[in-house]
Amino acid sequence: MDKKQQRTEIKRRIGQLTEEYQKSSDIVIADTLFSLSEYQNASFIFCYVSTKKEIDTLPIIRHAWEYGKRIAVPKCIGKGIMELYEIHSFDDLESGLYGIMEPKSSCVRVSVKDIDFGIIPCVSCDRNRNRLGHGGGYYDRYLSQSVFVTAALCREQLMLDQVIMESHDLPVDIVISEKKIYR
Repeated sequence: MDKKQQRTEIKRRIGQLTEEYQKSSDIVIADTLFSLSEYQNASFIFCYVSTKKEIDTLPIIRHAWEYGKRIAVPKCIGKGIMELYEIHSFDDLESGLYGIMEPKSSCVRVSVKDIDFGIIPCVSCDRNRNRLGHGGGYYDRYLSQSVFVTAALCREQLMLDQVIMESHDLPVDIVISEKKIYR
């Protein structure tokens, strides 16, 4: 099985998830994230803005603001290239590349060195913290220059036994599912 086949398999599994399971796993995963010392001690968090098929990150972003944390979200600026911009409210977002919500041009760019903790999207992960992304390489390129702790959020029913990794692929430090924290 190659990465494309793994993505196809996960897409099939997503189609079988119940709305109830998705909502309940979103809540448990977010609560688990909030309990992590890495999250609690971070003052500037990088977090993706979720799409309908991903773990809902809007409550996570809202929670971070409520606890005085700063939030940076990604913006695709070219093929395989993204930058982070700080947002202060959901009004700072607009539809961007691929229909994903991105920061407006009025938002301020953030340096990778300012981030304390990153919440990274995935299609799937394995229990060894290897992440299967969407295939654009945006996150692996960006994370190759980072030093902050990274966490991927993945529903247990979407985890793979082994994600196929290539030389440029980077594992995350933590994978959080509704059943377990993988470090």
